[in-house]
Amino acid sequence: MNDRIFDSPVFVKSGNSLIQEIACIEDALEFLYEWPKHKRGPIYETALRACQRAFDSDYPQMAARGAFCGFAKSARILEDVTAPPPWMAGKNGHGGGLAA
Repeated sequence: MNDRIFDSPVFVKSGNSLIQEIACIEDALEFLYEWPKHKRGPIYETALRACQRAFDSDYPQMAARGAFCGFAKSARILEDVTAPPPWMAGKNGHGGGLAA
């Protein structure tokens, strides 16, 4: 089992409006490496350093996850998957799918 897996995944909106699951340090690093250079800043750099340290040493993975979440929130790409997607909720809060 991978000891770099987060206790709970982080969900972010990728460039093509799809929701991407970030489940481990490697996923976070891959996402950060692909982040556009013109959108990088101090919060990005902090998240990148935290994830690199967690990957390379015994730096706490929860601290790296927190840094990644902070980056995602500041970039406005953090997704809350506890709420149902808009297409699943119909009018008046009733589900909009097929009858069971």
